[in-house]
Amino acid sequence: MTTTPEHTDPVTAQPTARRTVLAGAGVAGAAALLAACSSGGASAPSAAPSSAPSANAGGGGGTPGGGTGTVLGPTSDIPVGGGKVYATQQVVVTQPSPGSFKCFTAVCTHAGCTVGSVSGGTINCPCHGSQYHITDGTVANGPAPRPLAEEKIDVSGGQITLT
Repeated sequence: MTTTPEHTDPVTAQPTARRTVLAGAGVAGAAALLAACSSGGASAPSAAPSSAPSANAGGGGGTPGGGTGTVLGPTSDIPVGGGKVYATQQVVVTQPSPGSFKCFTAVCTHAGCTVGSVSGGTINCPCHGSQYHITDGTVANGPAPRPLAEEKIDVSGGQITLT
């Protein structure tokens, strides 16, 4: 077997084997990969906005991301036979008949896009054309494979609150 030539380390004046050099390069590469993949500090990206804004998507008060006690807004914002998308909270509230309010996740079950509008009795996803019934969130038109999950709301005093 042939002997591999060794190099001399300029700091210690000791010979450095190829194995040591390769191991050091591997450790440095792994450290660089971990640093690049970590999500720490102020440089972490924030959540991306909805890919398709719409006139129906909107605010409402409360804490972003939904949750207990998040006030979405007044019942007067929800038209009978229609609804409103609350993109920040990722929910859509509908009023299929006067005084009957329903709430569903605004995340399409096909590709995870945020639904963009409510019209013509359906909740509409702008990404691939999926539509859901405003009455129960079931699929009216694919490619969505499953209905929208129902979310719990409280309607009192003319206000809609995500619970």
